Amino acid sequence: MRADFSEGVAFIDDQYIPLREARLPITDRGFVRSDATYDVAHVWNGSFFRLDDHIERFFWSMAQLRMTLPMTHAEVRHILEQCVAKSGLRNAYVQMTCTRGVPPRGSRDPRECSNRFIAFSQPFVWIATQAQQETGIAMVISDVQRIAPEAVDTRIKNFHWLDLTMGIFDAYDHGALVAVLSDGAGHVTEGAGFNVFAVKNGAIATPERNVFEGMTRRTVIEMARQLAIPCQLAAMPREQLRVADEIFITSTAGGIMPVTTLDGRPVGDGKVGTVTRQIQRNYWHRSASDPRNTPVPYAHTTATTEKENP
Repeated sequence: MRADFSEGVAFIDDQYIPLREARLPITDRGFVRSDATYDVAHVWNGSFFRLDDHIERFFWSMAQLRMTLPMTHAEVRHILEQCVAKSGLRNAYVQMTCTRGVPPRGSRDPRECSNRFIAFSQPFVWIATQAQQETGIAMVISDVQRIAPEAVDTRIKNFHWLDLTMGIFDAYDHGALVAVLSDGAGHVTEGAGFNVFAVKNGAIATPERNVFEGMTRRTVIEMARQLAIPCQLAAMPREQLRVADEIFITSTAGGIMPVTTLDGRPVGDGKVGTVTRQIQRNYWHRSASDPRNTPVPYAHTTATTEKENP
């Protein structure tokens, strides 16, 4: 009987299995110590967006955490492609993960672990639904402090999410969908899985430090240059965000998402702004047509039809 891959596919222990059946040993340091790094790419209309950039960043993150895998970039790419091809998903969220692995019995030495590679695909994940993106979402500036980059380099995608998770609770407690965390010195940083941008007088700005340098963030910065939209990367005081004409957040899980309410008050006129819409349209066009896109090799699979196109 053919395995049911319709809800997603995992690659673990050198085999492809249905995502719901994937398991990790509970003694793996990735589980008991959050000792892991990962990266997330997306597939849109049957093609990976900037897959090689994601893989390059994944290997960079592993190097920073002193992890290694007996695989090449090309081998990781092949596994990710197969996770999607076997699932048949046309629009997918695809994650690659390296955990520290299981230490020898009685050992606390991370050097004695064999690092473990895991990958999976699942249907595309949205921070904000399409309906929410049409009208804009509500965000709060949280008093929860983002972990300092001197402690954990926030450029490395990692499982240290307790500060971000407390920010999520803070958003819900205030009737909002998302929260952007502060740095303890009066500046905003990022939120759970997203970067934040402010628009003022037609120019955009985004925090430069103490943030994960997201691929969607990188794409927006590139597009701004191409569209001749001024773009500044610098520390962003809370007040700069509060007086913005427009705000949007960026993430692989949803692209460009407008924010129309901040701390319970309208952003600008309370409607999605023209710069945000321009960036949003260009992002999805680029996701579909970027020459660096990687088509998924769906041969011998039945691609799942999805109705998620923005």
